[in-house]
Amino acid sequence: MSAIRLLVLGAVRQHGRAHGYQVRGDLEYWGAHEWSNAKPGSIYHALRQMAKQGLLHEHEAAPSTAGGPPRTEYEITGAGTEEYFRLLREALASYDQRTDVKSAAIGFVVDLPRAEAVSLLRERVRRIERWRATVTEQYVPEGGPQQLGHIGEIMNLWVHTADAEAEWTHGLIGRIEAGAYTFAGEGEPFVGVLPEGAPNPYATGERHPRDDR
Repeated sequence: MSAIRLLVLGAVRQHGRAHGYQVRGDLEYWGAHEWSNAKPGSIYHALRQMAKQGLLHEHEAAPSTAGGPPRTEYEITGAGTEEYFRLLREALASYDQRTDVKSAAIGFVVDLPRAEAVSLLRERVRRIERWRATVTEQYVPEGGPQQLGHIGEIMNLWVHTADAEAEWTHGLIGRIEAGAYTFAGEGEPFVGVLPEGAPNPYATGERHPRDDR
């Protein structure tokens, strides 16, 4: 799964309509440029590609404040909304050790109903347990990594990572079931987007030829 598709669709959806620089600003505000491939070029490419695929609709907006050509604003389509929720559900339930996909999914988890989020996270735990079982068919943690030479350290890392993931997911499930956060259908959820013109404390400072579009 591509984390950039989920991130860009989610960012556009939160704004309603957004131009590329807004999407980039939000993803940098969330720190996504540090833990995913959400770099400026990838963001603009994803916007253009998903517009061609019918997941986003392009609008020509007013000229930019910098005096350049009109900016292109993007709005998520019905097909884009379906794809967004498909990616979100898949990312929440899956276990593949990829930090970018997992982080993107957690960032948008409140877009789902509370009960569904818990159900998907419980499925994630089940998949972690199944994945761990396949590793321990070849490697017994109690025997220590030395049983397989230094290569055993790789499996040792995998098992410890899976155990930590399962523990963290159980904790998140408990917090959600205890009433933490505002989920879909419960009121206005927290939306961490930058208002138009607000300074971004986490901006990379890099510019892109399409920043004024």
